[in-house]
Amino acid sequence: MISLEAKNVMAVMATMKVPNIGELPIELLRQGMAGMMSFALPPASCMIESVNAGGPEALWISAEKQNEDDKATILYLHGGAYSMCSPQTHMGITGLLSDLSRIRVLSVDYRLAPEHPYPAAIEDAVNAYRWLLQQGVPPESIVIGGDSAGGGLTFATLLKLKENGEPLPVAAFAISPWVDLTHTGETMQTKAEEDPMFTESGIDFMAKLYANGADLRSPLVSPLYADLRGLPPTLIHVGTSEMLLSDSQRMAEALKKAGVNCTLKEWEGLFHVFHSVVYIPEAKVATAEIAAFIRKHLNKS
Repeated sequence: MISLEAKNVMAVMATMKVPNIGELPIELLRQGMAGMMSFALPPASCMIESVNAGGPEALWISAEKQNEDDKATILYLHGGAYSMCSPQTHMGITGLLSDLSRIRVLSVDYRLAPEHPYPAAIEDAVNAYRWLLQQGVPPESIVIGGDSAGGGLTFATLLKLKENGEPLPVAAFAISPWVDLTHTGETMQTKAEEDPMFTESGIDFMAKLYANGADLRSPLVSPLYADLRGLPPTLIHVGTSEMLLSDSQRMAEALKKAGVNCTLKEWEGLFHVFHSVVYIPEAKVATAEIAAFIRKHLNKS
């Protein structure tokens, strides 16, 4: 049984569901998403600092002053269908994650479509990771993760690093990752009425906006179709009221078949990236699970 707070959020989201999202200007969509996210605030104790992370801008978000000898870092890639949102819109979830893990977060302001379609986001994420290494942060002190498109970007970044023969972060997490831009998962149909956020036409529009003519089955566009061998231990969270539920389920299965240590947690009755609504009880419980996963792989007690 989900909380009353979560039910209320879903009811509000359902009233804002846009049947033909492609008919709206992208700037209007960005403003609407930013407005929705503005209610999710980081803990008051969070320290936030702007930084250039080797090309892309980024935010350092830390719930406590970082010990200079402690290199532990969460590299976070925000969601927003590759075309909306920013580190600023996601300060609620990154701030809560830092607070619960006691680890700093580098939230990357990667370039967005349609102005900067694929592969710009991947290039920026890879550059931010390399920048961390240049700052003396070893791979074993980095956990990479993100939500929605940022979850898909997390896997694409890992795949690009692997392709280049570069060292990988020690672990990864993905919240409701968008990993199949061809949308062949069965829950695209079976959850269409239940999902309070998405429509199939809207998801299809955003996929084509990002790909900009690239093959939607390309492994770096849709990591579900990639060779996933060699990726680090991974945690995936997803709600069962999502059209993209199948993305998480199939990605977890593919990772396991590739020999990757992957844990999938399905949250009954919850919506896409419910973690970002930090004031509902489920968000705090789920984010605490992710924080524990991160600390475990960074060998922190």
